[in-house]
Amino acid sequence: MNNERIQSVEERARTHAALADPVRLRMLDLLTLGDLSPTELREAIGVPSNLLAHHLNVLERVGIITRGRSEGDGRRTYVGLVPGALTGLGSSAVAVADRVVFLCSANSARSQLARALWNTVSPVPAQSAGTHPADRVAPGAIAAAIRHGLDLAGAVPQPVDDVDLEGAFIVTVCDRAHEEYPEGSVHWSVPDPVRIGTDEAFDSAFEDIHRRVDQLAQRVVAVA
Repeated sequence: MNNERIQSVEERARTHAALADPVRLRMLDLLTLGDLSPTELREAIGVPSNLLAHHLNVLERVGIITRGRSEGDGRRTYVGLVPGALTGLGSSAVAVADRVVFLCSANSARSQLARALWNTVSPVPAQSAGTHPADRVAPGAIAAAIRHGLDLAGAVPQPVDDVDLEGAFIVTVCDRAHEEYPEGSVHWSVPDPVRIGTDEAFDSAFEDIHRRVDQLAQRVVAVA
């Protein structure tokens, strides 16, 4: 047996050991849906700050979670799952909704891409909106959609106040929107590609959103 295989087994053992705690498994269920600040995690799970910090450190040491600074309120951090860290481990988190609404600040890139991607993989319909909608969809988002076989033609940013949110599963896809609209169902801390403006930034956002959409679509089911 070679060293690479031994290391793989050891890594898997550490992952299972890190998850052998009810609080950390509950954290896992929440984070499979979206990113959360430490305060949001603490309030959702009901543990004191020092105990939450311990659990976060355990999960971070084995490479299950990552922490990043908010693009909105720089005093905040968001906790997210490392892509692929839990492949094959599964999760019990499920949500029921009659539609999904993707929300960001300008409704010009991330939320538009998320809506288009969602509608290709889920029978639950999706919409998008913005807390401060731009005049138009970002050209970089339109170009990224075309590169990846999607069409944003005809998409127009709209304010969240014009969208009926009753019975919807709300996904905020930018930190600013989440901090302005914390009553959303889950949050995805996706970096803003418009701020950078390069094809690489839009493709990176697209890939991040695509991964998250594929993961969440398995856990959101239509109202019976």
